Amino acid sequence: MAEPCPVVFEVGPLRIVGDAYGDPASPPVLLLHGGGQTRHAWGGTAGALAEAGRHAVALDLRGHGDSDWDPEGDYGVDALAADVISIARHFPTRPAMVGASLGGLAILIAQGESAQPPASAVVLVDIAPRVEAEGVERIIGFMGAHPDGFASLEDAADAVAGYVPHRPRPRDLNGLRKNLRLGPDGRYRWHWDPRLMSRRDRPRATDNTARLEAAARALRVPTLLVRGRQSDVVSEDGARAFLSLVPHASYADVTGAGHMVAGDRNDPFTEAVVRFLAEIDGRG
Repeated sequence: MAEPCPVVFEVGPLRIVGDAYGDPASPPVLLLHGGGQTRHAWGGTAGALAEAGRHAVALDLRGHGDSDWDPEGDYGVDALAADVISIARHFPTRPAMVGASLGGLAILIAQGESAQPPASAVVLVDIAPRVEAEGVERIIGFMGAHPDGFASLEDAADAVAGYVPHRPRPRDLNGLRKNLRLGPDGRYRWHWDPRLMSRRDRPRATDNTARLEAAARALRVPTLLVRGRQSDVVSEDGARAFLSLVPHASYADVTGAGHMVAGDRNDPFTEAVVRFLAEIDGRG
């Protein structure tokens, strides 16, 4: 797989950083990670999309990874959705959009509430208007559990293993290193702005169910919902409720995956996304 090319988008005062895979002249796909993750969550999927003839661009959301932190600490869904709309304008044609968790919420609001929807197709990864509060609170608990960071990569790996016990603990921690930053005190901290968790108005999937349902009803482009079968965030009932709101949507249920679908079972997840995009443009 070819090495990605770095890309930078100027969104107001912020620099949004990403990795681009494939020919820029190919149909574009924008990939947005979940809260607390970085663009590196999509490495395998983005590369496979490029090999399938797509121009795949994986971004760090504002406040995450190498993207700028918002000076006011604004990481609400409205700000994120505005970023999506702004970045989509940089592509020669409307990109397909793939969003996990928080990234999916941003795409759903951007697409469902915009007078000129920015996406040509939408893939939502383990996120829907109706989610399980207990699963959401478990995510928040994990993200806020180590404000002082970790003494080593091994300690961080232990924390991840405790959160996703069904996933084999990696022997090579270089992938994990990309999601951490080493501070001047010698400790590793997650690669996102701590204000994402400290602000009372931090984005939470349980906040605006009615708004998200209205945005889902407004979806007119080809849509795919991908759920991790072991997810504690999107239940089977939550998935079915989404499909009733978006009758034209397709659905993939990935066995052996929890909320972190791409990280848990990347191959079947990627196959589902590649197949969906191929089918909607007549190449499947």
